[in-house]
Amino acid sequence: MDSTELLPIGRRVAYWRGRRRLSQQVLADRLGKSKSWVDKVERGVRSLDRVSTIEEIATVLRIDVAVLLSRSVPPAEATGRVAGVELVGAALSAYEIALGRSARVPVPPVDRLVESVRHAWTSFQHARYPQVVTFLPGLLAAAQRAHADDPVSGRGPLVEAYRVTAAVLVKLGEVDLAWVAADRAMNVASGDPVLVAAAAVQLGQVLRAAGRSRPAQVAMRAAAYRVAPPDLDDGAPPEVSLCGTLLVQAALAAAGQGDGRAVAELIDEAADLAARVGDGQDHHRTGFGPTAVDLARTTAAVELGQVDEAVAWHEKTTTRDGWRWLAAEHRAAHLVDAARAYLLVGDPATAGRLLVDADRVAPAEVRHRPSARAVVARVARDPHVPAMVLPLVTALGLS
Repeated sequence: MDSTELLPIGRRVAYWRGRRRLSQQVLADRLGKSKSWVDKVERGVRSLDRVSTIEEIATVLRIDVAVLLSRSVPPAEATGRVAGVELVGAALSAYEIALGRSARVPVPPVDRLVESVRHAWTSFQHARYPQVVTFLPGLLAAAQRAHADDPVSGRGPLVEAYRVTAAVLVKLGEVDLAWVAADRAMNVASGDPVLVAAAAVQLGQVLRAAGRSRPAQVAMRAAAYRVAPPDLDDGAPPEVSLCGTLLVQAALAAAGQGDGRAVAELIDEAADLAARVGDGQDHHRTGFGPTAVDLARTTAAVELGQVDEAVAWHEKTTTRDGWRWLAAEHRAAHLVDAARAYLLVGDPATAGRLLVDADRVAPAEVRHRPSARAVVARVARDPHVPAMVLPLVTALGLS
């Protein structure tokens, strides 16, 4: 949890006002309020009980409204837990093999298991999250049996099964379960630098989702430099892609800490690696390349409150061929991040159109991901929301 989440909302306003180097008078002027009003809000004498007022403050401070709301109000309700998540949790909680109590079930051939893992990843990248969840309990059980039967040939498929499990659970907001899966992947991968690096990608996602930006940045840097080829000119594209993806994860973690200097350093380092790989690749299910790195610049800029820069990177990057080559899940997730940026620059109409586009590309990314639903809920409250957004708002039960 970020330390500011423990502060009352008034203190959060004061904190971010200081970060933006604004005096109480300047903030008051931009809000059309008195300096006394701002002072009372920051000291907690005056409560902020209107969401519209909180949104105005967030806009002036160039931050997402969720940063101010934090735990003060509940997030937008989800459509309900995706059916089958509890079965995934049960599969992650099973220790029959370790305890020698596993049922005598035939061990699947490794080639068939590899194909099953590939199918799970493909479904994930098409954002078919409910289908992936349904598929995972059996996949995890099979991969665990195969690894117990043959730790050498079964190691890779089990790491990948845990990776895709962590990836989909993060999407669905099931961070605690995702952490279990990512931790299992790291443990099974231990001793193999490439497998560790692949597993670390999901670990970084989990740590950031859990609000643990600092340990995420430390872990991602360490994993990236461990897998980095000694000579980049001779580095194999899969390892270069893993290294670059981990640097991107480290940059996003740094953005979560508000460390703009580290973000720039890490993103630029990743961009150099991406130029060596090129677009249209998907080594280790990373989708790493120049376009992916520049899309990450948008996300990092939103987190840092640099919303004009975020919009500029979005508009520049999504015109490339590399944008169309990315997985549907990746493109839809980016469109949601870009919608946040447009909300913060005061353009809810464009934000709404991007959300509709995201829903068209990958419906589950918008309809089953809690953070995306929260952005839709914010757009729905705006009086200037375009009519095209209303069917989506209604479908999500947010009208």
